Amino acid sequence: MRKRRLGIDIDGTVTDPGTFIPYLNNHFNQNLTLNDLTQYELSTILNITKEDFWNWMKEHEPTIYKNAELAIDAKSILTNWKKDHELYYISARPKHVHNLTIEWFLKLQLPYDHIELLGKHHKLEAVKEHNIEVFFEDKHDNACDIAEECDIPVILLDTPYNRDPVHKLVYRAYNWKEAKAITENIFNEK
Repeated sequence: MRKRRLGIDIDGTVTDPGTFIPYLNNHFNQNLTLNDLTQYELSTILNITKEDFWNWMKEHEPTIYKNAELAIDAKSILTNWKKDHELYYISARPKHVHNLTIEWFLKLQLPYDHIELLGKHHKLEAVKEHNIEVFFEDKHDNACDIAEECDIPVILLDTPYNRDPVHKLVYRAYNWKEAKAITENIFNEK
């Protein structure tokens, strides 16, 4: 099998999609579970303005990112893939948390070839620039846009907030073991 370049989102994909919930519950006096997060836009769920939400994020995101837990099986699968593939992480995280993000990867001994923080959700340019062959994502519209615009397979890690219908090149995986099996099937077909 030839070496492939994999594009991988971080939050909600490599990290547990419930990472933000304890912080949201604590600060906003909520009792949310992952199943309550049926929309990606958290300000709507919290019944606050987008501006208030992003002000909260600016204050709390370093702590959240620093302490984020990995999704089940993500580390072992990514570590195994690193032997045969290039791992390019492309995230909407703001650029000012780049050092903190690198420290998190090192602390968890998570393999990578490249980490790019865009500070925005629009990832098409980065996916094209880095010649990504398969992308892993949790944000529904990103997954569909990348699949359609870049004409590459996208593995959508299932969450309650991304269950709308998907593009024909988007493959829904309910966990990292399924993501691995789908990806290997894609590689074997090519």
